[in-house]
Amino acid sequence: MKTVTQFPRKIVENPDVGIEMPDGCVLSARIWLPADAENDPVPAILEHLPYRKRDGTTARDSLTHPYFAGHGYASIRVDMRGNGDSEGLMEDEYTEQELEDAVAVIAWAASQPWCNGKVGMMGISWGGFNALQVAAKQPEALKAIITLCSTDDRYADDIHYKGGLLLNENLGWGSTMLSYSSRSPDPAIVGDSWKEMWLERLENEPFLPAVWLRHQRRDDYWKRGSVCEDFSKIKAATLAVGGWGDGYKNAVARLVEGIGGPTKGIIGPWIHKYPHFAVPKPAIGFLQEALRWWDFWLKGKETGVENDPAMRLYLMDSVPPRDWYEERPGRWIAEHQWPSPGIATRTFSLAAGGKLSEGPAKVVNAKIKSPQDCGMDGGEYCAIWLGPEMPGNQREDDAKSACFDLRLDASIDIVGAPVVRLTLFADRPAAMVVVRLCDVHPDASSTRITYGVFNLCHRDGHDTPKPINPTLPMTVAFKLDDIAYQVPAGHTLRVAVSSSYWPLVWPSPVPVTLNILTGSIDMPERQSGNGDEARFEEPEAARPWNTQTIRPSSNSRNVERDDKTGAVTLAIVDDFGETRDADHGLIHGGVARERWTIHPADPLSARGVTHWTAVHKRDGWSLRTETFSAMRSDATSFHLTGRIEAYEDDVLVYEKDFREEVPRDHI
Repeated sequence: MKTVTQFPRKIVENPDVGIEMPDGCVLSARIWLPADAENDPVPAILEHLPYRKRDGTTARDSLTHPYFAGHGYASIRVDMRGNGDSEGLMEDEYTEQELEDAVAVIAWAASQPWCNGKVGMMGISWGGFNALQVAAKQPEALKAIITLCSTDDRYADDIHYKGGLLLNENLGWGSTMLSYSSRSPDPAIVGDSWKEMWLERLENEPFLPAVWLRHQRRDDYWKRGSVCEDFSKIKAATLAVGGWGDGYKNAVARLVEGIGGPTKGIIGPWIHKYPHFAVPKPAIGFLQEALRWWDFWLKGKETGVENDPAMRLYLMDSVPPRDWYEERPGRWIAEHQWPSPGIATRTFSLAAGGKLSEGPAKVVNAKIKSPQDCGMDGGEYCAIWLGPEMPGNQREDDAKSACFDLRLDASIDIVGAPVVRLTLFADRPAAMVVVRLCDVHPDASSTRITYGVFNLCHRDGHDTPKPINPTLPMTVAFKLDDIAYQVPAGHTLRVAVSSSYWPLVWPSPVPVTLNILTGSIDMPERQSGNGDEARFEEPEAARPWNTQTIRPSSNSRNVERDDKTGAVTLAIVDDFGETRDADHGLIHGGVARERWTIHPADPLSARGVTHWTAVHKRDGWSLRTETFSAMRSDATSFHLTGRIEAYEDDVLVYEKDFREEVPRDHI
């Protein structure tokens, strides 16, 4: 990535600007803008997050916000209420208070003497979510947004539930927020009130895994903030960006199709990162692409973005399975309409003897009773920490599944979301079905192309679950995740069906046998081509964050098998190291640990345990938080525990325990 040090306009930075909300709460903002903006006002760009601008997102903020400022924008990074250096308390994600605060910040920015009255909003993940949700509120000054790695559907396509099943990321990310939101503001910013603010946060800290778990069906809790409920509310021009290695890839196509106004989509090979420094490579000149968007919609410059293809997608080549890729070979393809008339449906059917064939569905009568540890090679739901988080060789998971194979005589370019249709029996009142589409190489290694999971109790809708009648067959249809992937001739296309997928989703209460009567998969196929159909500039950014490494970071992901008990554990350690800000001296660091344990024969043995350590210190000041979460279940309820320990100079100054029991609701 090229570092840019000279910009068209000189930059000034204000590391802490207080923005007062209508109720008197003051939010802390870091603002970069052209030095002459009051004489030559500029549009503003807002990023509104809970992830601590002082240390949590500083690395990416340093690359991005000064770059925009140098090109004639006021770039505003706000700590949400109750986080970082902002006052107040946070109750949940995407609350009305959070969104109204963002609307108030937009109005404040538009009224400043350095602003021309036009505002854009951008963000990845949380910031991408609230950019969509704020846009749906139609604040007058908001003209355009860029949303990355986000979703339009909070129930079906976030870290909580997938296909009506409970994602273990509900506990994992809830534990992440327990750590982030229980951290202190920086005394260098807020002064002597830091401890009072910190203790108030600790006392009011919500235990979000339990909050989210109390809504196991698609109820009004999830519908609020899901912009798919009414896409027409979004009037701002929308650029949606995603990555095939990310958990939020599916929303891009839905946004481009659903919003109807000026909307474009880009999906690369990346994990949950901004595309100018994302991996796997190739990264793109995202900041230049963003400037094209902002310049047209906020400044009225002719940049050609309105004529860009509706979707630009990275078609990945077949590669051997690995749990981490630095680079994915492939090419950029472009679709000027979405849905594309150039993508046809090709149907493959499950057949007896483990065969996959073209044509209408045939009687299969295949039974599968997967062990509970099927899925150990599935990788993370949302790869983010730059460790070995991608799905590895699927051979072991394939052996625990019913597999249907077809050796390809010609390559196939899969572009879009395959749709699976199954008629089957399940012998228990609660059950799931998991389908993986795999690329089996000539050496028999298996790469997961895409996958989907489905709660069979949700066959009539995610808002109306009901028990399964084991004596009656069910017919279900569901989508696998969107993908763009070429399977070459000579490889084998595999559909693998299982009745469990740990530790991605929580298991059914008892082991389940599925009897598949018939099945098919509708494959979205695009005609093969050659060369890139879309091009991007090489990535560039502003100067990196000026830091000193005190302890380097590291990541590990290991499967442990207990020979005595038979239990299987996925042990994850993400050590973020320790870093000192070379400008203001704040040291921050920490370690995240997760353990996901199950016995292959006993779904009620499932247990998830997390432990986060976070440290903040500078001369004469040292804080540490230790946060813990755990979840298990019996046949009727989930049982969750949590704990916060807060230390000042290694002396315990606050402790709090959580204990929650939540009934299982057809999961």
